This record gives sequence, C-alpha cells and structure tokens, in this order.
Amino acid sequence: MEHYEDRFDFHGIGLAIKDARKKRGWAQEYLAELVGRTSHTIMNIENKGQYPSFGVFVKLVSMFDISVDQFIHSDSGNKESLCRKHIDVLLNTMNEKELVVMEATAEGLKKARETEVSE
Repeated sequence: MEHYEDRFDFHGIGLAIKDARKKRGWAQEYLAELVGRTSHTIMNIENKGQYPSFGVFVKLVSMFDISVDQFIHSDSGNKESLCRKHIDVLLNTMNEKELVVMEATAEGLKKARETEVSE
C-alpha cells in the first residue's frame, strides 16, 4: 500500500513556516520551545521538508496562519510545481514595492521570450 506522505512534498510548507517565523523575528530555538521540539527539528522542517507530527504541524500552521490549501491541492508533484510553490511563498513575504519589481521582471522575461520565439 502506497503511503500518501511518500508523494507529498513538505518543502513548500517548511519554507512558509520559515518565512513566517523570520517575519516575527523569532529564532528557531524560540519556536522550538513554543511547540515543544528541538531547534534541530525546526531546522529540518524548514530546510529539509521533514514531516512534523500532526500535532506540531497543526500548531505551526495555526500559529502562523498558514493556509495549506496551495500546498495540498497542487497541480502536480513534479519539480516545476515545487518551484512554483517556493516562488509563491517568497512572493507572499514581499511588500507592495517589491511585488511591483517582481511583476516588471516577469513581464520583461515574458517579452524577452516572445522576442526569441519570433526571430
């Protein structure tokens, strides 16, 4: 029987937790104390996509108000999807000015791609 966790990539949620923790100015040690785990466990969740226990998972996503829908209902489990999730997490941490720069960058890349195809 195939386990669902074998197919689910936790990296995106780990990155969202890391970004939310940093926004609050919390160290991994402090977060570890809050959820009753070690800082090494928090580091592995954030950086390696380690699966926390269900109780710790609920504490973390509730504490930081992280919606897991975008991670659970992804379009596919391939690397492109992981990259899109990571970009989504990063975009969610940006202020309005930074988002304007990202939008202009994406538009510039799109225009450059269209120019290459046309030639």
